[in-house]
Amino acid sequence: MPSAPARRWYALPLLALGAAGAAAAWLLLALALDRQCAWLAPLVALDMVLLLRLAHWRAGWIRAGWALLATAMVIAAANVLIAAGQIGASLGLHTLESVRLIGPHYAWLLIGLANRPIDLLLYGVGLLVAVASGLSGRRPAPSAR
Repeated sequence: MPSAPARRWYALPLLALGAAGAAAAWLLLALALDRQCAWLAPLVALDMVLLLRLAHWRAGWIRAGWALLATAMVIAAANVLIAAGQIGASLGLHTLESVRLIGPHYAWLLIGLANRPIDLLLYGVGLLVAVASGLSGRRPAPSAR
């Protein structure tokens, strides 16, 4: 049986790849529906915990912390990309071109204007789901012997 650090060296690259994919999927869905799609935040949180669990990270504060960080990064990246995509579409630019051109203050203004209180609530729920799912772990069933 491999040691604990040897079998989970790939957890953080897997988490980064999953977070990038989740942010890209969130962007595409939001631009297609012309909405923020904040309801994806709890699903992203569950996805981040699942990726860590597939890498054999045990339930606890470390897994919850990484899931919380990854979920927060996906929420932030998706919001910036959505704002850049909306502005880029009106200027005839691609999303990645407009991300380079808009500044942090303008992105913050657009994110503040686009998100309603229910969206902020759903982002908070997503962060809570990340922590709760990261802390919970399946316990072995009682033995029949």
